[in-house]
Amino acid sequence: MFEQDYIMRLIKEFVRVLLKLIFQIETKEPTEQLLQEEEVRVLSEDLLDMIDRGEINEAENLLYDLIEEEQEKALEVALLFYSYLNDKTDDFLERSGFSRMEIKQGVEGLADRYGLGSVVPAFLMDV
Repeated sequence: MFEQDYIMRLIKEFVRVLLKLIFQIETKEPTEQLLQEEEVRVLSEDLLDMIDRGEINEAENLLYDLIEEEQEKALEVALLFYSYLNDKTDDFLERSGFSRMEIKQGVEGLADRYGLGSVVPAFLMDV
């Protein structure tokens, strides 16, 4: 339990720092209201609704499709996605066939994809 809470805090801080460094968005809790474009906000809301329904793997697949098509906008949506997912309980994640470590791996993969892999060790590599 302690390790899961630790991972959760690391992911939250990592997302917060990326939002600040890349988009100059300073926030404690990323929400879809941070997204400027309506189309991107609606897409984000759809992904978050899928998470709430327990369709995490399906939502993540759609997120990967978006990342293939878009660059900067997709990064904002992805950071929000993983932040929102990270706020879910371990029980919810388990019932949905997902884990906290998969969130960590998703964030790491996202950072690598956008050339931010060098930032990851400062936050996520010690777990």
